[in-house]
Amino acid sequence: MFPFSTAERNTSLGANLTDDGCSFGLWAPRAEKVELALVDEDGSQRIFEMQPSDGSWNIFIPGVKAKQRYGFRVHGQWAPDKGMRSNPHKLLLDPLAKAITAGIDYSGPIFDHAKESYYVPDVKDSAAYVPLSVVVEPTKPARPIKNRKALSDSVIYELHVKGFTKLHPAVPEHLRGSYAGLAYPAVTDYLKSIGVTAVELLPVHHFISEPFLIRRGLVNYWGYNPIGFFAPHSGYCSVGSLGEQVSEFKAMVSALHDADIEVIIDVVYNHTGEGGIDGPTLCYRGIDHQGYYRLTPDLRSDYDVTGCGNSINTSHDDVLELIISSMRYWVQEMGVDGFRFDLAPELIRDKHHNVDLAHPFKQIIDSDPILSDIKMIAEPWDVGPDGYQIGAWGSRWSEWNDQYRSQIRDYWRGYNNGVGQLATRLSGSSDIFNQNGRPSSASINFVTAHDGFTMRDLTTYNNKHNKRNGEKNHDGSNDNRSCNYGIEGETDIPEINELRARQVRNMLATLMLSRGVPMVTAGDEFGRTQMGNNNAYCQDSPIGWVNWESDPEWAHIRDLMAKLAQIRADSGLIRNQRFLGHDEIKDSEGRGLGRYELAWLTESGTEMNMDDWHDKSRKILGMYMSDADNAELIWYYNGTEPLEVTLPDDSWGKKFSIELHTGLDEEFAEKEFSSGKFFVMPARTVVYMKVSVDDKQQCA
Repeated sequence: MFPFSTAERNTSLGANLTDDGCSFGLWAPRAEKVELALVDEDGSQRIFEMQPSDGSWNIFIPGVKAKQRYGFRVHGQWAPDKGMRSNPHKLLLDPLAKAITAGIDYSGPIFDHAKESYYVPDVKDSAAYVPLSVVVEPTKPARPIKNRKALSDSVIYELHVKGFTKLHPAVPEHLRGSYAGLAYPAVTDYLKSIGVTAVELLPVHHFISEPFLIRRGLVNYWGYNPIGFFAPHSGYCSVGSLGEQVSEFKAMVSALHDADIEVIIDVVYNHTGEGGIDGPTLCYRGIDHQGYYRLTPDLRSDYDVTGCGNSINTSHDDVLELIISSMRYWVQEMGVDGFRFDLAPELIRDKHHNVDLAHPFKQIIDSDPILSDIKMIAEPWDVGPDGYQIGAWGSRWSEWNDQYRSQIRDYWRGYNNGVGQLATRLSGSSDIFNQNGRPSSASINFVTAHDGFTMRDLTTYNNKHNKRNGEKNHDGSNDNRSCNYGIEGETDIPEINELRARQVRNMLATLMLSRGVPMVTAGDEFGRTQMGNNNAYCQDSPIGWVNWESDPEWAHIRDLMAKLAQIRADSGLIRNQRFLGHDEIKDSEGRGLGRYELAWLTESGTEMNMDDWHDKSRKILGMYMSDADNAELIWYYNGTEPLEVTLPDDSWGKKFSIELHTGLDEEFAEKEFSSGKFFVMPARTVVYMKVSVDDKQQCA
């Protein structure tokens, strides 16, 4: 598929140190001349003309050492009506740079066009105002994890590298908000204590802020605005930006691996921080606008299916190779265990911008030995035509399940029409994923994520409060599916605060006990709030940071999280990869035992019938799972009054023991019951029961 092998490409492009110097290479097939600029500490430049070879440009410079800053000047046609915007006055980043210096001077001439028109070139030099590529000395790869877990055994914890430790009292101040801070023993110990098996890091590729944010005095905090696919973000390094970020990232991954925690990174390969043609020219646009980006039919503007100004052109072999090479690098050198792909359908659009489920991007991943046991998680939608592709990604992939998120939020705020949809989501969303042999771990279940309310805010605010973002509260979703339980915002009324905490316990328990893979957002396990902001992408502030001094009434949820993680780890039924059916369990001689692999029970202890499923006023559902030796029964009840619940007869189990509940301790004086007995289910509660079963057929 590619013009030459990845190994050849990796040694010919980028900056590659040798004992006596450094070779530099750039893919720029439409360029007429390419110059390498070595930038010294005082800002002065040494310019070298590179030599062309099959669309690439190369040069070897003796004596170059690590930490050397550099960039490229690309000469060629300025022909915006042909998708060509070469402007040698703009110093450009290396797309394969392993490190990038921090900072852009947004007041400088960072745009390739003049102020009066996007189609007139700007001739002012940008070198003093843009980030630079850095030559990086090769170092040992990050230590691999000893035993990479199956996705079905995972508890994913989504966090922001800076925001997670910025206020952490046990992390030394000089390490807070950095890769080193996340690697600090107090942090890894905490993650282990609550049962986390994998952290999913918000973008760590080097990113920049959009000019409109800078004008408001804000920044791109989340990082979904990348400018380098090989370079770890320099702003998260505690000691420097001249390659130190590479070593510190590797050390962070090694420390997490030593704690038996995998590292998944949220990658934004769908667009870059250059935005549309009105944005800054820092790298790709100046090298080959027509090659790197999807363009409109007239070639004059970017074809945008991301909502971010541009879209990466994965229908071009060399651009696709850049992305695959980046993935291999982050696996082999940086040590990551998985990828979550932002706006993933953009990556599988063809040259006509149509979604192609057999796209080479997927084919390469399916067959690549380096990526064979790496977790692949799609955000299965973008904003383009046919962009909603949930359930379509195939057996190699897992997908964010927004239908799970919506249903669980609706159920606990009391907006459900019966329990049919609830049952489908609890059991792995078979309507979406049970096809072509896909496992239940295809569904990445979540109630909250970085984008939207925290769990606490779901119970505290009916409406978003985003005015600090500077967009007059117009940004962020209006479809929050939240409930404030009588008062908008924080309150001192104990009854409301207890109800809010209870509902967080219910949502967390539902998430952790559902079939599929749970993803918990950092801080939800102890009541983190963003004060009603549901779009904190620009809030590098206490709004976006995790506050570790949580309110006492929320702190107990940490213990619940740990217990839920342990239950999940111990339960082969919850983690079973197969989609369970209503199949009778049989003994060793093949005789039916009168109980089932999966069954749904009413409060009367009987199986749900068609009338029950169509009862839109139904508030309670029992989820029963069993195999030959084990059984579990989980009750979900969103009613506002206590309800008497009768346990099923002894064909389903002899004893029913409450192992966990989301109510108050005084609401459960008894915790062990015989078959056929009843207990009182408190309002708005989840109850998890272990069931003692026989492995022999019952007498008639």
